[in-house]
Amino acid sequence: MLLNPFFLQEAAAASSQSAGSGLGMLIPLVLIVLIMYFFMIRPQNKKQKETEKMIAALKKGDKVVTIGGIHGVIASTKDNTVIVKVDDGAKIEFNRSAIATVVTDKPAESEKPKEKKSLFGKKSKKEEAEKPAEEAASAENTEAVTEEKKDE
Repeated sequence: MLLNPFFLQEAAAASSQSAGSGLGMLIPLVLIVLIMYFFMIRPQNKKQKETEKMIAALKKGDKVVTIGGIHGVIASTKDNTVIVKVDDGAKIEFNRSAIATVVTDKPAESEKPKEKKSLFGKKSKKEEAEKPAEEAASAENTEAVTEEKKDE
């Protein structure tokens, strides 16, 4: 009989501790759900809305790519489908949801490639290798010009 009250006291202490620690375990769970929402669910919803806008805005003459990788031009549109002209005489009817992207023609960039700058302001190894060759060529040209002037 002496042992029975000891077990009751221990059980009562354990139940009071678990009530306080329940809140402590709930906070990390809530934080995990919030992180998942902001990093996974919210961006996915934004992308889905953009895709719905793109599909609703399809019109005749748009260049499109289907989810199967077929490139073509929209010949006509219906409520739930679009007819895509793939070749001169080939037209295929697709569901609007099968259109992956609308291709936009970008203007060609200038012929001269832009110089790439590193994050730390250092030149790349390729640029460093080309610089001495350019300096040597310009030095040779300068020497040739000065020799021509001396000959005159």
